[in-house]
Amino acid sequence: MISLLKTTLGRLGLTVAAATALFTTLDVKPAQAQAAYGSYIGAGGSLGLSDDDFGDGDGLGLVISGRYKFLALPISARAQAFLLNGDLALVPTVSYDFPISFQTDLYLGAGVSLPTGSDASPVGDQTAFVLQPGIDFAVPASNLVVFGNAIFAFDAFEDGGGTATAVQAGVGWNFGN
Repeated sequence: MISLLKTTLGRLGLTVAAATALFTTLDVKPAQAQAAYGSYIGAGGSLGLSDDDFGDGDGLGLVISGRYKFLALPISARAQAFLLNGDLALVPTVSYDFPISFQTDLYLGAGVSLPTGSDASPVGDQTAFVLQPGIDFAVPASNLVVFGNAIFAFDAFEDGGGTATAVQAGVGWNFGN
């Protein structure tokens, strides 16, 4: 019985050693989803969902959106410009990207809204901290990226109103990294 146990353990040890040598030689790593696209610039629509005490800030507008994806990390630098609904406002953010497939990233960004005047945009009329949840989808077999996000700008209205909330969607052109 003891000799059978020694033989079995000896064969098991050889099998483990052979498998370890094989995996080390092949450099096998676990599979991870990585987005199949990179940086883009695009345009779309914006809808302000909140307003200040004078009714400024809500309504439709234009958004220009850009993303620079750092390929070695799940982090992107993003920027959005809000036009045609109040004064121009710029919103730079840094996001943590969660790849859920080869074409789709969910993300959560944090940054600041920077209004250029006193007429409220969809993200307010004073400098404010923002959170930006969103999604990017790379259209297969093309350079197109469909994007959508929301921006929550905290204490964004000079004349009351609290948090400015805006949703955006559009199409971008992937220029890679």
